[in-house]
Amino acid sequence: QVQLVESGGGLVQAGGSLRLSCQTRGTISSINTMAWYRQAPGGQRELVASINRDHIRDPRINYADSVKGRFTISRDNARNFVYLQMSSLKSEDTAVYYCYAEVRQDYSGSYDPHWGQGTQVTVSS
Repeated sequence: QVQLVESGGGLVQAGGSLRLSCQTRGTISSINTMAWYRQAPGGQRELVASINRDHIRDPRINYADSVKGRFTISRDNARNFVYLQMSSLKSEDTAVYYCYAEVRQDYSGSYDPHWGQGTQVTVSS
């Protein structure tokens, strides 16, 4: 079994900052891409930021245009964490934020997608 456990959401004023954390737990051989998505009320789930496994030698970090320069994604491969540092928050950043990870549970298996339960971020104007 694999679980993605998120924390760090909450209520913040516009212009403020929040840091989201997500730990992948369970039987894990390797984790490939990790990412954060969000879904606003009435909207579709959209990619916020993603980071590949070997982000030091082969950095592939992607951001949605709407968060570039304000959000930073990072990961700790030793502890299976992914983080999202959010700064200069705007009311339009209000959404449920979901952690995503591609997890391989044994050395011969494939990478399967897994999702966290979601954490609410509310930005008041």
